[in-house]
Amino acid sequence: MPDTPTAPVILGDEPGSFPRSVLAERHPAIIQQVRDAFPYDPERHRALDTLLKNCTEGTIEPLPADASDRAQWAAWGTDQHAGHSWYDVPWLWSESYFYRQLLEAVGYFGPGVWQGIDPFRPFKRAELDAPETDEELAALDALADKSPDERARALLHGSLWGNRADLGFRLSAAGAEQQAAVPALVADDSERLWPLLSGTLCLVADNAGRELIPDLLLIAHLLAERRIERAVLHIKPHPYYVSDATAADVIDALHRLTRAPGAATYGRRLWSAMADGRLTVRAHAFSCAPLPYADMSADLRAEFAAATLTIVKGDLNYRRLVGDRLWPPTTPFADVTAYFPGPVAALRTLKSDVITGLDVRTEAALVAAEGQRWRTGGTHALIQVRP
Repeated sequence: MPDTPTAPVILGDEPGSFPRSVLAERHPAIIQQVRDAFPYDPERHRALDTLLKNCTEGTIEPLPADASDRAQWAAWGTDQHAGHSWYDVPWLWSESYFYRQLLEAVGYFGPGVWQGIDPFRPFKRAELDAPETDEELAALDALADKSPDERARALLHGSLWGNRADLGFRLSAAGAEQQAAVPALVADDSERLWPLLSGTLCLVADNAGRELIPDLLLIAHLLAERRIERAVLHIKPHPYYVSDATAADVIDALHRLTRAPGAATYGRRLWSAMADGRLTVRAHAFSCAPLPYADMSADLRAEFAAATLTIVKGDLNYRRLVGDRLWPPTTPFADVTAYFPGPVAALRTLKSDVITGLDVRTEAALVAAEGQRWRTGGTHALIQVRP
């Protein structure tokens, strides 16, 4: 990271490590889940078999010669990493390339009948249509008699925690968090976030389904209360990691909101905001790059620079924001995001080893209570802001 002390880049080569388990166990399981979700033809099954063998036992290979993004991926690292084990290159890169190769195996980029078919869509729709989603959206009724600031705080925490129904849309129990020996919220800069809201908000989305809906609800509230003038929602231009949000997922979420108890008003507001330009959906190619945001393209840098505030959602985007490195947990968040071209905030549930911005006491309490499991279990979260 520019002007920042370096830390080791995370690889997947250490036995027993979380990245190793993702590459060796989660990725084969995802291949099987995708295989089971569609009636793929023999050619697709052979391609999935080949990918399974390659990503677990083989070495990294370039994309096919006729792939439209072959040159882009060569610039992003395939020329550098080809011939190396998946475990011996940066974990962020190998994870990202696995999903690109999975799309290749299922024929997403065509030509053929499977062109443009999202291999993760059945999982996204099942979550979006689950009864728990109605329960979470019905909870919005309980916010009707709250002040705009209380609603904003509750919706911020809903966006932070995503699809954890027991925590979504709740007012933050700030006192309890401060007194807890091992707080669920390990860093909370939310009071620094509110004064930054005005003008244009960029929100870099993470997952679809029940995690995208709270993001949309937060945007709807901020627009309705005129805390911001417009919002730009950054999504993925095509399927990426299993749950990442695409344009089709935004449409699905809006339809879900407009017909859900307690949420229809929010859905109509968002629909109207898209029609008049107050809400814009953006799908930049760099959103699927296997690189940190420090390496973002010039046009994307200009977009973020023009925003009053950028909110970066989720674990993967956090890894890309601060760099997928083994930073000492007390490394200041402001230092590792100093390169970012404008005010930035991170809303993240912890699901990987990367962490910055903790105070010494919080880190010590977490380690004493949980060892290193607190980093990856999804039971802790953070709100960090760099004005």
